[in-house]
Amino acid sequence: MKRSVQSLLFFSAVIFFAACNNQSEKKADEAKADTAAAAPAKPDVTKEWKIGVQMWTFNHFTFVEGLSKVDSAGVKFIEAFPGQKLGEGFGKESFGIDLKPESRQKLKQLLQSKGITMMAFGVIDPKTVAEWKKFFDLGKDMGVSYITAEPRKDQWNQVDSLAGVYGIKIAIHDHPKPNAYSAPDSVLAAVAGHPNIGSCADVGHWARNGYNPVDCLKKLSGHVYGVHLKDIKKFDDPKAEDTVVGKGVNNFPAIFQELKDQGFTGMLSIEQESNWYHSLPDVINTVKYFHDEVGKLK
Repeated sequence: MKRSVQSLLFFSAVIFFAACNNQSEKKADEAKADTAAAAPAKPDVTKEWKIGVQMWTFNHFTFVEGLSKVDSAGVKFIEAFPGQKLGEGFGKESFGIDLKPESRQKLKQLLQSKGITMMAFGVIDPKTVAEWKKFFDLGKDMGVSYITAEPRKDQWNQVDSLAGVYGIKIAIHDHPKPNAYSAPDSVLAAVAGHPNIGSCADVGHWARNGYNPVDCLKKLSGHVYGVHLKDIKKFDDPKAEDTVVGKGVNNFPAIFQELKDQGFTGMLSIEQESNWYHSLPDVINTVKYFHDEVGKLK
């Protein structure tokens, strides 16, 4: 009888402690759920991304013709380039610092009529500070967010100061070797101590130069103002041919993921330097590819 009582007490204790343990685990799970619910959801920065076109893609056409192609592709943002003939309605004028005030106004009205925004222009490499000021004046007049450029080393301080005054960032572009900014480290050198200077990450040219674009982006994290979407047929070849984005050597899902992870919120400009006269379908396919891949990001 004594042994039966002891056994009963033992099993009662086991049941009691098991019940207490289950209750504790339940409370812990509820606390975790409450904490998760209370924590604000991390914003999806990709909703702020702007898919655009670098007008160099249509450099065999006038600006007016190229803009119609951009519109046909359903794209609402562009990066202009100085030197492109404006075309119908603008006489012999080209986009650039010599553009007349009335033509600038007319150009802005044309963009507005199509619902297209000029976010940036470039690539420029002014020789003097006076020339830099003219480009900043143009940028302010056109309402751009940044200017894609390759400033000389002895200009970094002055260019950074002007960018601060005008409220327009300078995004350093990387061209193929032996360009001064072919490697991300050279861009970082310009960024150091210059809060208004960052990167226009041309992922195609990085691949041409033999650099993994994802690694380059990681190095420049927090300093990427814009991206040139470009794909090539052969890695580590400065003369490699362009191809449609997503069909070449670049790992764009990884590129997009890295940009998302580092909180990039700018414009990604399609810049295709091939199939010059018939590239509109390629641009349209790139836009679709972009949306499809970005939609898969975690």
